[in-house]
Amino acid sequence: MAGGSLLALIDDIASILDDVAAMSKVAAKKTASVLGDDLALNAQQVTGVKADRELPIVWAVAKGSMINKAILVPLALLISAFIPWAITPLLMIGGAYLCYEGFEKVAHKFMPGEHHEEEKPAAAEVKNDDDAKKQEKEKVKGAVRTDFILSAEIIVISLGIVSSAPFLNQVTVMVLIAVAMTIGVYGLVGAIVKIDDAGLYLSKLNGESGMMNAVRAFGRGIVNLAPWLMKILSVVGTIAMFLVGGSIISHGLPFMHSLIEPLTHGHESWVNTLITGATDLVVGLVVGAAVLALVMIGKKMFGKK
Repeated sequence: MAGGSLLALIDDIASILDDVAAMSKVAAKKTASVLGDDLALNAQQVTGVKADRELPIVWAVAKGSMINKAILVPLALLISAFIPWAITPLLMIGGAYLCYEGFEKVAHKFMPGEHHEEEKPAAAEVKNDDDAKKQEKEKVKGAVRTDFILSAEIIVISLGIVSSAPFLNQVTVMVLIAVAMTIGVYGLVGAIVKIDDAGLYLSKLNGESGMMNAVRAFGRGIVNLAPWLMKILSVVGTIAMFLVGGSIISHGLPFMHSLIEPLTHGHESWVNTLITGATDLVVGLVVGAAVLALVMIGKKMFGKK
């Protein structure tokens, strides 16, 4: 009987692991788009800092991201169990904040004035170690705030997939997704921000063969490409704020479905993706502008605090 009970237990565990693997695979596919946005946004955060501080900043943000998810996973489970109606409004507030951050960056770039926060010193303008540390802390804090919203979306998407599963399976899948996404995003971010160092290393290798000449040329190409890559990621990261924020808000507004559905009816899937993305972008821009206007009015009425 003991042997039979042990085999039954092993069979149950195998069944649970199989279910967890299947649900984790589905959740990973569903959250892949958020992973791309998260990657672009976080690679953007280390632009303009000293080369020897890039990886420490990435590591600091990665630790903040794990803390975010350690808070969000149990919080999402509690909200889902007791007040499931609150998930969508909370996500929409986070989406509106992302749109505001994106529009604030655009306004700062094209319409300089009192609408933006006090300008931070660029890496080249930092006068002393205290200024450098202060700038670094601000970058980490901003990246962790943004990561909190994107992590919340990842957790909620995963929760939606496993909501009908047993509680243990829900917890296991969400923890696996949280850890995998964090390692995936910040591992790639670390690789991206150090790509110029890798190119510099390759460009200085010794050797006179044709192969070594090609390797050195490849390294020089990477060094020349790296600044453009970071600029592109900066632009993509800002656009991602509007896309992610606009998507969250669109999904939370029932009337948006009736507006978008006629536009996507009868088209190929890639056309529908473009239409949906364009709609999310427009929604993100409008919401970002509206929130920024409210913030400006609030500052006029109550001061910057």
